[in-house]
Amino acid sequence: MTRETQPFNALKISDRIYWVGAIDWALRDFHGYSTNRGSTYNSYLILADKITLIDTVKKPFKDEFLSRIKSVVDPGDIDYVISGHAEMDHSGCLPEIIEIAKPEKVFASTKGVKALGEHFHTAYEITPVKDGETMSLGNMTLRFIETPMLHWPESMFTYLADEQVLFSQDAFGMHLASSEMFDDLIAEDVLRYEASKYYANILLLYSPLVTKLLENVKGLGLPIRTIAAAHGPVWRKDLKRILDWYSKWAAQSFTNKAVIVYDTMWGSTALMARAIGDGLASEGVSVKTLPLGASDRSEVALELLDAGAFLVGTSTLNNQMLPRIADVLTYLKGLRPQNLIGVAFGSFGWGGEAVKQVSDILKEMKVEVIGEGIKARFVPDNEALMKCHEFGAQMARELEARCNIKT
Repeated sequence: MTRETQPFNALKISDRIYWVGAIDWALRDFHGYSTNRGSTYNSYLILADKITLIDTVKKPFKDEFLSRIKSVVDPGDIDYVISGHAEMDHSGCLPEIIEIAKPEKVFASTKGVKALGEHFHTAYEITPVKDGETMSLGNMTLRFIETPMLHWPESMFTYLADEQVLFSQDAFGMHLASSEMFDDLIAEDVLRYEASKYYANILLLYSPLVTKLLENVKGLGLPIRTIAAAHGPVWRKDLKRILDWYSKWAAQSFTNKAVIVYDTMWGSTALMARAIGDGLASEGVSVKTLPLGASDRSEVALELLDAGAFLVGTSTLNNQMLPRIADVLTYLKGLRPQNLIGVAFGSFGWGGEAVKQVSDILKEMKVEVIGEGIKARFVPDNEALMKCHEFGAQMARELEARCNIKT
């Protein structure tokens, strides 16, 4: 093995594992999810008898990735490459590393073999591995755990028994660019915020599978000392913390919190939102109000992660809901948040169709819609705003009843 001086250096995870990924300080959008703190693309090098690379990085970061590898070994010394997820922020440099390193074998799940072939259209042979299969690296042993739809069909965990390390792909990750690559070096509030935002925008749809996965991993009885995710820091201090967070988020239990999302043309729907929020708060409900002129869809998904009520307000424009409301509802419909009660509201000039349109979408999302919605013509007067306040108080009592049922 040859170690060279490089502009980008690997980070030692343990005596036999190095992080050789890339830091993306500039990333601000990931498929419509705002990533205000950037991200990392994590790749790991295992210095076993058979030197093994776990995943690659997004293609624009190829040089940084290769530099980190070269700071530990000559890329030509890599014997095996394992692809746990075919998405291009993980596999983007796979063709290049195959060409440069010329590994003995490349491994992926059965569905991963197919997905990688359809991504890169190369003739290089990729060897499929099955759920539960083990593989010797000479002096160390890997075990593969299929995790379909977490969050792609071919996703796969890799477990290194000798170091008790779980390479967990997108699970337990977060979009966070940082020079501090371990959980214990990052502030608790930052960890929880970015981990919850990641879960809400990437994994919420698959919550039933997350619950099943946590049960399966526990049932396997694998001792896990370190979780090395594909994005964000390596978890080494308190693994129970992230596992408990995932268990809670996957359950999506009713909570005494309401999220109000609205867009407005001349401020009338905003007045209604504030009056409804005041009614909710008067009954002890925690209220988070998100005007879409100052909030994005991924913030809404994050706030719904621990909410029990979802209230959506929109003016009517050209017989339709406002475009930003349509955008956020389309996004949330795909994420399928559970265990919510809700209502639509809004000001209108003549037709007022938008409130019913929003109500219909909420019902499609399996939100339990309370009432037919609240409308106010043009600028709501004091009487209309009092009705909004009273409805907010009613929603709070409905929410409290459901929280009590669930406890």
